[in-house]
Amino acid sequence: MVHRILIVTAVAAEADSVAAGLGHDTPETAGDTAWETLALPGGLTLRRHAEGADLLVGGVGPAAVAAATGTALAYASLADASPADATPRTPSPYDLVVSAGIAGGFAPHAPIGTVVVSEAIVAADLGAETPDGYLAVEELGFGRSVHPVPHSLTGPLAAALRAAGRPHTVAPVLTVSTVTGTAGRTAELAGRHPAAAAEAMEGFGVAEAAAAYGVPVVEIRAVSNAVGPRDRSAWRIGEALDSLRQAFRALGPTLSVEAK
Repeated sequence: MVHRILIVTAVAAEADSVAAGLGHDTPETAGDTAWETLALPGGLTLRRHAEGADLLVGGVGPAAVAAATGTALAYASLADASPADATPRTPSPYDLVVSAGIAGGFAPHAPIGTVVVSEAIVAADLGAETPDGYLAVEELGFGRSVHPVPHSLTGPLAAALRAAGRPHTVAPVLTVSTVTGTAGRTAELAGRHPAAAAEAMEGFGVAEAAAAYGVPVVEIRAVSNAVGPRDRSAWRIGEALDSLRQAFRALGPTLSVEAK
């Protein structure tokens, strides 16, 4: 039985790095039978490999990627339902959802090139500003802003990266709607989340969609720049994409096992 993993990125370059790491060519260079391309509602395209990894480019930001991930999960559930029953299948045919890509890293936890495996996926700006400080949505009495990731999932992933000699850390990954670009904002986030190692824009959206279908979720990020004052000259996007590729090369067998 092939166990299915849905891997969601923000942009195509990240998806291509993941595919290359898993030992698959990109769609442009793969053989005609390597990939099945599925058109999803909303103009989305799902790349499906015979070995059970589905890649989805879900867009930038938590709202876009939550909608895209939810669409892919709903499509898969309905596709696996019986022809006479239009009710989505429970549980989902996916065994694991992964939010993957590059990210900013918080010093000193995650230098450029580090792979961050999420021990929690945190919506860092889902709440309210008050004269007395920030209140997370839980403190307002509704919603949630954190998806913990169990050690039973993060532990084997960290072990695989360690065995491959890849620099990594297991720590909270923050989801923000606006990328941090000042020292003041960096200090504020680090003060509220001192253990956080990275920030990106999609993890919490992916996690919310996965939770709605009861599917485990983890976020895996390769650091391209330090979180702090915006300085594009210091970004190392190519290095981070290569780190992402190498991380998924190391993680491929473990992800397949964890999905079981």
